[in-house]
Amino acid sequence: MKSLGKIGSIEIARIFDSSLLGFTAQKWFPDFDRRLLEPHEHWLCPNHYDAECGRIPMPIHSWLLRVGKYNVLIDTCLGNDKQRDEFPEMHHLNNRYLERMAAVGVAPGDIDYVLCTHLHVDHVGWNTRLENGRWVPTFPNAKYVFSRREYEAAKAEAAGADAPGFIKNTFADSVLPVVESGKACLVDDVHELLDCLTLRSAPGHSPGHVRIELASHGEQGVFAGDILHSPLQIPLWQWSSVVCWDGKMAAQARRELLEFCCDENALLIPGHFEAPYVGRIRRADDTFAIDFGW
Repeated sequence: MKSLGKIGSIEIARIFDSSLLGFTAQKWFPDFDRRLLEPHEHWLCPNHYDAECGRIPMPIHSWLLRVGKYNVLIDTCLGNDKQRDEFPEMHHLNNRYLERMAAVGVAPGDIDYVLCTHLHVDHVGWNTRLENGRWVPTFPNAKYVFSRREYEAAKAEAAGADAPGFIKNTFADSVLPVVESGKACLVDDVHELLDCLTLRSAPGHSPGHVRIELASHGEQGVFAGDILHSPLQIPLWQWSSVVCWDGKMAAQARRELLEFCCDENALLIPGHFEAPYVGRIRRADDTFAIDFGW
C-alpha cells in the first residue's frame, strides 16, 4: 500500500473523494466573531481560511489503514449516484474514489473493516454502490462497524415525518443496505479492534459520534471525524458548527479530543482538513495550537 505516513507499524493512506466549496465561516459557525479569528489568520490563510470572503475549504476523504494483514477504511465520504437534491455538490456524483483507492494498491474486495465515525451524508456514501438498480455494500468482504447509539438515532431521524429528503435517502441508500446484508456490527460506547484501534464515544456533532484512537509501538493518533471541521476550531474550540446536533456537547468533545492529543502526543487526523491534513496539538496560552504534518 502506498501510504501518506505511519503511526508505529500502521501505514495510513488518504483516499480523496471531493471538496465542498460553498461554506463560509460566517455561516458555518453560529458563534463566528471576526475579532477572535483575526489573531490566527496569519497561519490559517490561505490554505484553511479565505479572509476576504470567509470561505473555509472542506475536502472530504477517507483514511485507509494497513494493520498487519488487514485493511481498515475509516469513513466513506459521499459516494456516487446518490440522490441528494438539496445539495448540488453531493447529487448524483461520478467521482473516481475507487480509482484513487486502486492507485494506493487496494481494491474494494481487499477491505476487511469499514469504521464510520458517524452516519452523516458525507461519511457513509461509499458504504454502498449502485449495482443493477440496487444498493449493495461496496466492500463485499468487510465488516462495517457503527456506533449502536448513532445507528438508532439515524434510524429514528430518517423515519421522522418531517425529515429532509437527504436524511431519508442517506439512511435508505448508504446505511440500511449494509444492515440488511448482515455486514453491520453495532458497538457500544467503547469498542476495541485489532489490538490497536479503540472506538470511543464522543457525542455532540451527532448523538453517537465516535473518535477512533490508534496506538502502535508507543505512537498514537486519533481519527476525529467531525469533532472539528476546520483548523480554526483548534484555538477557537468553543465554536461548533451549524449542523451540530448539540453545540455545547460538541465543544466539550472537541476540548477532550485536543487535550488527549496534547497529553498523549497523539497525531490529530481529521476528516476535512486541507493539506497537510494532520498535525500535532499543543497548548498555547489558555487554548490550543497545531503544528501541521506528521
